[in-house]
Amino acid sequence: MTDTAAAETQPFQAEVAELLHLMVHSVYSETDIFLRELISNASDACDKLRYQAIAHPELITDGAPPEIRIAPDKTANTLTVADTGIGMDRQELIDNLGTIARSGTKSFLSKLTEAKDGANLIGQFGVGFYAAFMVAEKIVVTSRRAGSDEVWVWTSAGGSGFEIAPASEEAAARVARGTEIVLHLKPDAAKYLEAYEIERIVREYSDNIQFPILLVPGEGEPRQINSASALWQRSKSELKPEDYAQAYKQIAGAFDEPAMTLHYRAEGRQSYAVLLFAPSQKPFDLFQVERKGKVKLYVRRVFIADDAELLPAYLRFIRGVIDSEDLPLNISREMLQNNPQLAQIRRAVTGRVIGELETLGEKDQDAFAKIWDAFGPVIKEGLYEDFERREKLLALSRFTTTSGENRTLKQYVDDLKPNQTEIYYLVGDSIERLKSNPKLESARARGIEVLLLTDPVDAFWTSAPLDFGGKPLKSLSQGDIDFGLIPLTDTDEKKDEPAADAATTIAIVKDALGERVSDVRASQRLTASASCLVAGGDARDRALERLLAQQNRGEITRPILEINLRHPLVAALAADTDQAKDLSLLLFEQAQILDGEIPDDPAAFAGRLNQLVLRGVGK
Repeated sequence: MTDTAAAETQPFQAEVAELLHLMVHSVYSETDIFLRELISNASDACDKLRYQAIAHPELITDGAPPEIRIAPDKTANTLTVADTGIGMDRQELIDNLGTIARSGTKSFLSKLTEAKDGANLIGQFGVGFYAAFMVAEKIVVTSRRAGSDEVWVWTSAGGSGFEIAPASEEAAARVARGTEIVLHLKPDAAKYLEAYEIERIVREYSDNIQFPILLVPGEGEPRQINSASALWQRSKSELKPEDYAQAYKQIAGAFDEPAMTLHYRAEGRQSYAVLLFAPSQKPFDLFQVERKGKVKLYVRRVFIADDAELLPAYLRFIRGVIDSEDLPLNISREMLQNNPQLAQIRRAVTGRVIGELETLGEKDQDAFAKIWDAFGPVIKEGLYEDFERREKLLALSRFTTTSGENRTLKQYVDDLKPNQTEIYYLVGDSIERLKSNPKLESARARGIEVLLLTDPVDAFWTSAPLDFGGKPLKSLSQGDIDFGLIPLTDTDEKKDEPAADAATTIAIVKDALGERVSDVRASQRLTASASCLVAGGDARDRALERLLAQQNRGEITRPILEINLRHPLVAALAADTDQAKDLSLLLFEQAQILDGEIPDDPAAFAGRLNQLVLRGVGK
């Protein structure tokens, strides 16, 4: 390897350039993040080498063990972080350090710009290498891919681009395998050349990294500054809460505190160690289309994969490690999907996680509330997808209802009204709009509690036939509702008030609305409002239809218009045939508005409303 070849300059991807601008010109309180992220990347490189060496042992024939070395140089004002991991070739240096190959980058940059403390966002989003520009005015990366004779150097000062060139003979001799990152520090970052500062950061963030982290002083022998122990293999009795908190931050690359920790060892037909955490804050990639989990799979302390789908998608917020003693070390990613041993582990660990969430909900409601507030919409995906565990997930779920917040279905069933045989719910866009929905009127008059569901996933899981404790869940926006056997608690609903003639009034409205509706009928839902729209018993709930239509996955079918025969506006229909069509259309269009829809012809609606108002004023 020589340095005779010309260096090539390339521009950064636009998002990287914007990110680097933020790094260089912003001051965050947690600049320590840069070292944690570089160590984490080095650990990943060592993990990948150890995994690939299972099938290709020639990759480590030079005998150099996987390790991470940190070397401060006060004279040169540089901090070097080097590893003997898998290394990168020329194209990998360009791809890994010149682009951000993940979705949601624009959203992340927007949030980072607005954040007071961007370090937390950086760690959650996984762009930690670029955090080094918070402390460095120039970065030089030298890397040799394991098994390759070529060594390449990537250099950038955090501007609009970077330079890529073959390494000099001296650099090539220095990097036998892996990656060396040299940070030319800014004047205000000199503290990171102090040994005690480096050790403090390693103890706080990287103590459980599985490879030795060696501090290389200017004089003297290198010494290891991390414990390098698989914490999940240790007994629970040996560990303290702060040990788990530190392990969570290192394993998950997080800055928040875990809201739940699950640590145990399974013995029997299979032996494996489990260390899992539920975060207290949601990551940015929680709702990515892929819905990938982030639990890492190890086999006998050798990292295998971080996307082995060890938990169902609705538990993808869980972070941590599962370390098997029985799986083959050379298991391929294709085999991961169909391995029966792994399937048994998935099943058992999923049940254990749900059981731990149940226990937490009973014993520590504050901790559970953090999890539910952050991940409730994700957990509810399981109500639609996981038939086997649906009852447990329903029991686990918390709801805002007309009676309060964080209500369980057990509490709901315990408070059922006399003769009430169903659990009632409404799906909509917001709690405020649902609370004012006219479909609640008859239920409210009887003191019947109603679940108010506002997460997009609610429209999907409620479409499945569900019951809890033998009580079916019933939408107030779908099918027939009959509260006749449930006594009134609100005397405002007066059954003895005169009602319009049902047959005549319904015939008039049907004739006026034509194909706009599938049917018109007298309502059992309404007490004060004049009308509402509902779906037929065999049709989809209207909230689900609207959601699918927005995604071009279906059309909105014709609804049923229910009218309150005791309302004066409805009574006026039969009394004034000249206004019957306008009043019928008004009943339909105001029901659309109350459902969060826009009338088909807003201008005609406004004109019709104005005419009716003027007629009333004229009288």
